[in-house]
Amino acid sequence: MSPGANRSGRGRVDRVYISLGSNIGDRAGRLRLALTALEALLPGLQVSPVYETAPVGLLDQPDFLNCVAAGDSRLAPRALLRAFKHIEREIGRRAGGPRFGPRVIDLDLLLYGDRVLSLPARPGWPALTLPHPSLHERAFVLVPLADLAPGLRHPLLGASMATLAEQADRSGVWPAGPVLDSWQRLT
Repeated sequence: MSPGANRSGRGRVDRVYISLGSNIGDRAGRLRLALTALEALLPGLQVSPVYETAPVGLLDQPDFLNCVAAGDSRLAPRALLRAFKHIEREIGRRAGGPRFGPRVIDLDLLLYGDRVLSLPARPGWPALTLPHPSLHERAFVLVPLADLAPGLRHPLLGASMATLAEQADRSGVWPAGPVLDSWQRLT
């Protein structure tokens, strides 16, 4: 079957990129749990280096550990996002809390192949915008994404992730070192 033959998502394989972050408790342990779940969901999983990052928005909270993962998906984009929300709940994230507040784990779907879409929330399904609407503004996402896929182009802006990362304010983003030793082999 050709890559675009089945628009429902079944049978079509797309490369997806996910941002992972945690700033509560065992941050590295929570990233490992999320990556283990993602590895079962997304064949060919690769993981960027991990970065320590200053909080954005709500500043009175601990620093985050952030990385980006990429894998192959046959799920439709919204079904994949729903699976991410399930993983977050399994790891201990609870609904509520302040916007941009502390998180046990946060998984954001950044890119799903070259798809551009905007789906409103509906009962049982979260809203979804692709590419992630803040992707090009967030150094804590762009820097690890550029490490993983420097030549990848933003579907709307046309710029490479390396170029976008170079243009971003990196002042609150610094290497965390070998936080995920067992995962760094995948990059």
